[in-house]
Amino acid sequence: MEDVSESDDVETSIIHLPDDCLSFIFQRLDNVADNDSFGLTCHRWLNIQNICRRSLQFQCSFTVLNPSTLSQPNLDVNSHHLHRLLTRFQWLEHLSLSGCMVLNDSSLDSLRYPGARLHSLYLDCCFGVSDDGISTIASFCPNLRVVSLYRCNITDIGLETLARASLPLICLNLSYCPLVSDFGVKALTQACLQLESVKISNCKSITGVGFNGCSPTLGYVDAESCQLEPNGITGIISGGGIEFLNISGASCFIHSNGLIPIGSGIASKLRILNLRMCRTVGDESIKAIAKGCPLLQEWNLALCHAVRVSGWEAVGKWCHNLQKLHVNRCRNLCDQGLLALRCGCKKLQILYMNGNARLSPAAIEMFRLHRADITLRTEEMMAIGPDWRLYSRE
Repeated sequence: MEDVSESDDVETSIIHLPDDCLSFIFQRLDNVADNDSFGLTCHRWLNIQNICRRSLQFQCSFTVLNPSTLSQPNLDVNSHHLHRLLTRFQWLEHLSLSGCMVLNDSSLDSLRYPGARLHSLYLDCCFGVSDDGISTIASFCPNLRVVSLYRCNITDIGLETLARASLPLICLNLSYCPLVSDFGVKALTQACLQLESVKISNCKSITGVGFNGCSPTLGYVDAESCQLEPNGITGIISGGGIEFLNISGASCFIHSNGLIPIGSGIASKLRILNLRMCRTVGDESIKAIAKGCPLLQEWNLALCHAVRVSGWEAVGKWCHNLQKLHVNRCRNLCDQGLLALRCGCKKLQILYMNGNARLSPAAIEMFRLHRADITLRTEEMMAIGPDWRLYSRE
């Protein structure tokens, strides 16, 4: 048998792997130090690291779940820094510039590099960004689905620019944007037919009428402390898809019967409703909502002083799916009203209750004895429901 001589061994190493294999390896590095040092090996590995980067959030950006606090002391990220980073990471899908307060409209020109791939953009507290910056975003980022403009100095002109761009927007945050009004909201709701969640908290020039004729995909609206009017609330629910509605503190123009339209059947899909500090909302509105929103799972009625016995009886009788109820500091929740809640609301799990001066200790103790399945909690929850960015109709 003829001997076959062995050929010389060919040296191989990890650097001979194709790019897709190296990308596979990089994406599965679970050590932060390894992840950060991967690109220091060589230019090829640096390029793979850059291509694999899908999300970028600066240390001065707000934390994901609490946009009211900064994750670290503010770093002055300027136009030069942003340009260098965005030319390096051109495959980004998610970009947060929140808290980068020295950036201005011209800084956003660098979005031309990753813009076509961006799906979400956060500009919270970018005070230097105005309507001109919004125009830049609309030009370079045609696939944006999530945009947060919390406390930005934009006007209805900027919102109209976003509307004309026909972006596939799903989530939009306009909280604390004092210069936007119903006109800008109308432009967006009429053009962006995929909108699912909108946050307009503390926008004092919004009454809600801009939502008239909105898409049935709109399921989440946070309109806390807006100057809402009854016609505006009707507009917000007009699409018929609303599942989460926060109109807490919106009592300035809402009379006792002003929320009856919510219970007319249009908002039959409503699951979470926040009426905290709607002090003037009376029993007729409560009765209508209790009957017309059978899927309600959480209802905040804290500081709703005009709700009396017949209102509480309606909640107990009709809210068959209610799991959480907030009645903190309701002046007219008395023993008879608590009895109605005790005898009804068969799926109730948590009752937030404190500061109810008309409730006797005996009535509270009887509630505990008869409804041991319900947890009584004394803290007051200011915000309820899912975060707007995490909300999904699915």
